[in-house]
Amino acid sequence: MYLTGIADEAAKDINGQIKATQELGWNAIESRFINGQNIHDISENVFDQVCEALNGSGVFINAFGSAIGNWGKDVRDDFAITEQEIARAIPRMKRLGAKYVRIMSYKVLDQKDQLVNERVRRLRIIVDLFASAGITAVHENCMNYGGMSWKHTLELVEAVPGMKLVFDTANPAFNRDRSKQNEPWQDPLEFYHQVKEHIEYIHIKDCLNPTPESNNKEVYVYPGEGHGCVKEILADLQASNYRGGISIEPHLAAVFHIADSNNQTDEDRYDTYVRYGRQLMDMLDTIGYSYQAYSP
Repeated sequence: MYLTGIADEAAKDINGQIKATQELGWNAIESRFINGQNIHDISENVFDQVCEALNGSGVFINAFGSAIGNWGKDVRDDFAITEQEIARAIPRMKRLGAKYVRIMSYKVLDQKDQLVNERVRRLRIIVDLFASAGITAVHENCMNYGGMSWKHTLELVEAVPGMKLVFDTANPAFNRDRSKQNEPWQDPLEFYHQVKEHIEYIHIKDCLNPTPESNNKEVYVYPGEGHGCVKEILADLQASNYRGGISIEPHLAAVFHIADSNNQTDEDRYDTYVRYGRQLMDMLDTIGYSYQAYSP
């Protein structure tokens, strides 16, 4: 098992992301944003600068947190938008040597008909295009169709050959279970165990369930301090001999889908990210779950 993280939560520029990763003693970044833009949207010149910064640093890009089919994308939009993102992402991922790309299944529609057949059609194309380039597409249980419940995730897994999962520990804690009566908050442990055999990659974040006191918003916390069942899930991963990537996504200093969450200073973001990584390592040590350097 190796440790990595979505390091744009530590710093906007690649040099700061590399520095935070090295300070933690890690050698991998799950790349998402560079200077506020997704890596499949930055210019060729900026991408060249990213590659130059990584070269010789001892830090590698193990995965790419793309915006493909994410919670901000509508399945009724022109599919050419997705195809163009994939066309830009693949050559960059291959140059970086990234093995995984995070995808989603488009936002939940404000209507009864969720256009499942169209979602499946698109996901099959997405997964196949990446697979043809030797890249594994992993679907995240976020604010998208597959994230509506573990049953919705398994529905997609069964319908889309070759699609694997990235399981996010906190996302169930602030998403309603659309498969149950009265739609309670999802149970992270239940979700995890139901989809476990399809998990290829892990995102670690933690939060408290939304309450009226928090204006019905989730409250992000350090790992093990919320309702994400982080320690229990890590212990089960250890018992299951999981040897893949575990990637931190703190959301404590930056939440990209909450407009007023980006008011932290650069120093706050950096320090929070490093503290978060260290707290995760402490938790792993307490359960005897050993980790090693990422092998590109």
